Amino acid sequence: MTGAMYAAVAGMKSHMNKLNVIGNNVANVNTYGYKTGRATFTESLYTSVRTGSNGTTAIGGTNPAQIGYGCQISTIDLDMSTKNYVPTGGPLHCMINGDGFLMVGDKNSAINGADAVKDLNLSRVGDLSFDANGYLVDGRGNVVYGFVTATGVNGSGSADYANGGNANQTAGVSTELVPIRLPMAAIAGATGTNAPAYEGSAVYPYVDATGKTHDATTNVPADDAKRIQLESVSIDATGKITGINKATDETVVVGYVAIASVDNPNGVTHTEGPYYRALGGAGDVRVATVGNTVKGYLNNKAPGAANPADLISGTGGTKLVPNGLESSGTDIANEFSEMITTQRGYQANTRIITVTDSMLEEMVNIKR
Repeated sequence: MTGAMYAAVAGMKSHMNKLNVIGNNVANVNTYGYKTGRATFTESLYTSVRTGSNGTTAIGGTNPAQIGYGCQISTIDLDMSTKNYVPTGGPLHCMINGDGFLMVGDKNSAINGADAVKDLNLSRVGDLSFDANGYLVDGRGNVVYGFVTATGVNGSGSADYANGGNANQTAGVSTELVPIRLPMAAIAGATGTNAPAYEGSAVYPYVDATGKTHDATTNVPADDAKRIQLESVSIDATGKITGINKATDETVVVGYVAIASVDNPNGVTHTEGPYYRALGGAGDVRVATVGNTVKGYLNNKAPGAANPADLISGTGGTKLVPNGLESSGTDIANEFSEMITTQRGYQANTRIITVTDSMLEEMVNIKR
């Protein structure tokens, strides 16, 4: 008899956990980029009253007789499908229309290959802006990773990958995955063959002989934070960030936002806030650009020195929609209907406990 009570208690716990999921969905009804959770139940442990048999030459078979002990949470899945576009007017705000994630982290994250991108946070919320030090950051201050405009090798002894010396790479773009940052501003009296024409002109990073990307060290101030200032800054559907240099009125292409593609977008692990990690269940992670805008291999590698996993891929049909963000995935009507059925399920389980208690009371009162 107490088995019914245990089953009802298990049912109450399961319905309470489902209500927790529903409550979180409703709480985030206005959270940009929020992905709703969906809880499902499965049957719990069974005990056999009688085993089944296949029968004999004389008698027929019998089915097993089993009693269950309630239910439990089976899955809590994320719905990672793209939701509605919400215009915000932010010049660097962008919505990912399709599969994929922005890659964000701290300034010192070491990206040495395709596997290392799993150490970065993944985000669907493109509330981007440049901070006081020239870094492209999201709304929580994490730097955004991508590919920056760069000049060639500072010296000799290596192919000039960043300037298109490698025909398989995009000219003028370093394929090392780095925090996107504004170029340095040229000082007055710059000298040398490649000296900027005007004070305040953009002095782009350079790629060294090992494929690493560094800030320029000549014709720039000693203060690392002295960066160009942009106006009319924008991001387009391919993730290219451009603006007008206030000092020279020249158009500056800062770089391209990188997109992380995973085998199973619904399998990413939610960490905190708008961030996910490609842990168990997500599959492999690939570094991509929208429309395969940046071609080549990570870390400015030549084809013969690169692994297939290091190839920068495209994103298929995924595009960026500028000047807006992705709305929350919460459907209030659906959540309220789920809340009603969950409440009634919880209530029904409490009635089983009440009835079981009454039956136990009657049994105790058989002998007075």
